[in-house]
Amino acid sequence: MKKIFITGCCGYIGSHTCVELLDAGYEIVGLDNFSNSKPSVLERIKKITGKEIKFYEGDMLDKNLLEKIFNENEINMVMDFAAFKSVGDSVSKPIEYYIDNVSSVLTLLSVMKEHNIKSLIFSSSATVYGTPEFVPITEESKTGGTTNPYGTSKLFVEQILKDLYKSDNDWKICIFRYFNPIGAHQSGLIGEEPNGKPANLMPYISMVATKELEYLSVFGDDYDTKDGTGIRDYIHVVDLARAHIKGAEKLNKEKSGLFIYNLGTGEGYSVLDMIHAFENANHVSVPYKIEARRPGDIAECFADSSKAEKELNWKATLTLEDMCKDAYNFTKNRKEK
Repeated sequence: MKKIFITGCCGYIGSHTCVELLDAGYEIVGLDNFSNSKPSVLERIKKITGKEIKFYEGDMLDKNLLEKIFNENEINMVMDFAAFKSVGDSVSKPIEYYIDNVSSVLTLLSVMKEHNIKSLIFSSSATVYGTPEFVPITEESKTGGTTNPYGTSKLFVEQILKDLYKSDNDWKICIFRYFNPIGAHQSGLIGEEPNGKPANLMPYISMVATKELEYLSVFGDDYDTKDGTGIRDYIHVVDLARAHIKGAEKLNKEKSGLFIYNLGTGEGYSVLDMIHAFENANHVSVPYKIEARRPGDIAECFADSSKAEKELNWKATLTLEDMCKDAYNFTKNRKEK
């Protein structure tokens, strides 16, 4: 079982997963609409791996396009990375988020069912836990009480997948709950490259360090944390990508099942921790200003990923210094082009 259909293949996590899968010998059929990615990523993936993706440009909401892709390719498994992902944006644009993050998955699942392809890895998020009752968060922690439409959209899809599996036990579904992926490929060729002003912390820090942006906005310093800024579990995107190979191996071995895993490091770092770690790793200055909290943010969130280590033989191995250096290397490379 070697041919995988990847939605959002040119996005941040999708592109890094493509590299790891190609290096591991998988064939990839990819789809992207470039709403938050660039066509040049395809060439960069080829430069890193020496291999090509069979690529289709378009939207996952386009059922006719999905039908064409499944008719033209012998796909064995789907990895779904296509989604809008900004917590702040989702609060101001909930309709767009529910259409893109939920309706598109329903379209994908209906086509998969028609073609009897019942193996799926879905990109979920730690935001499904809402404001956690305790940390570190385990997979058994309570979900719901989400604080923003982005998290709610992921929670809705998780429920859809649970209902789907309950209705048909032939499905093999792996749900990965990502914590906070940062960093970039060591080559400096691919990384987080948002269209417009970045919504996530690390590309924002990097762009301040390269003087593309004047200063970093730190949203809130009055949380109940050690320094008042939000604490998150930051994981290197390459570690995250490698988990998907383990997920594919798991689904290939299983006859059926629905499996849920946290993907994080188990370490919580505040926003100020991240600024200082970036400055120390790269010998640069990152000016910042404290601003009001963003709607939808929570104080603290980090993972217990021991289940993934036990069942998938996966563990994050790259350090915070690796994350900071690789992110800055990518941003510098991108700026020079």
